[in-house]
Amino acid sequence: MSTTRSNRALRTPGGLSVRVDVRAFVVVVLLLLVALTASVVLIGTGDFPIPPADVLRTLAGDGTPGQELVVNDLRLPRVLVGLLVGASLGLGGALFQSISRNPLGSPDVLGLGQGATAGALVVIVLMSGTAAQVTVGALVGGLVTGLAIYLLAWKQGVHGYRLVLVGIGVSAVVTAVNGYLLTVSDIVEASRAVVWMTGSLSGRDWTQVWPLLVLCAVLVPLVLAHARGLRMMEMGDDVSHALGVRVERVRLVLMVAAVLLTAAATAACGPVSFVALTSPQLARRLTRSPGPNLLPSLCMGAALLVTADWVSQWTFGADQLPVGVVTGVLGGVYLLWLLVTERRAGRI
Repeated sequence: MSTTRSNRALRTPGGLSVRVDVRAFVVVVLLLLVALTASVVLIGTGDFPIPPADVLRTLAGDGTPGQELVVNDLRLPRVLVGLLVGASLGLGGALFQSISRNPLGSPDVLGLGQGATAGALVVIVLMSGTAAQVTVGALVGGLVTGLAIYLLAWKQGVHGYRLVLVGIGVSAVVTAVNGYLLTVSDIVEASRAVVWMTGSLSGRDWTQVWPLLVLCAVLVPLVLAHARGLRMMEMGDDVSHALGVRVERVRLVLMVAAVLLTAAATAACGPVSFVALTSPQLARRLTRSPGPNLLPSLCMGAALLVTADWVSQWTFGADQLPVGVVTGVLGGVYLLWLLVTERRAGRI
């Protein structure tokens, strides 16, 4: 075993060598502990409070019938959706920021959330669709918006600032469309749409858990398999080509994965703002690593969302304040700080 700074190369008897960043590994473990601890506390929070020890016993199958109903049927699915949505947004944000090489290159800024919202509004306002149809509409809207951004940003490849600028323009157009759809809808449909647009985990059940879980089970390993190519691409396309990376293929695969993760997360609980923007940056500051920080960003997103939901319920009561409002306030403050920092550094 050899050590270089905080990196360690682990060698197996078969000759396989794997480089491990010790600090990043510790950060991932700590973030997982924070996410799991916040999840247990969140499950016990509500109109029927349950101590954390009883929550753990109930999850292990030793709770009372009442506790099993509250924990397993009512609160556990909500928390799992929160973890999966946060993880999807954190990973999607890390991918977009790494591909664009810009800390502002997140789904919030690029307009993917607004695109998913447009798809949901079309179903709500024009079709009076069911909850399942709204979910499908949001997923389709996010995918169409991502495709439009990619095609508009393409010019002998997709480059960072062009991607961000095109995304900002598309976001403005889609936001105007969303405003129009709200103005032409009746009061009942408009109220339903506004509630969905806020971003909330209220009422989430197992029907939202399984699609997200399957999607993450497929996309997360796919993304991690391309992590080396993504790290190489941060040195520039020419250097990446010289090192044997198929740049446009890797970029397209990872952008499709990021769009799917973001659209699915938005479809599950509405556009929860700023998690995708802040998670990769916070993860990078904790790991002090210049790479894409995919796993730390994933864990940070999950921890942020469930913690924000717990703060919302602990401060205002169960389901009184949607989690999207909490993340919007915290993320807005962080965005202002990030803009000031980037401007002082001369990057914007």
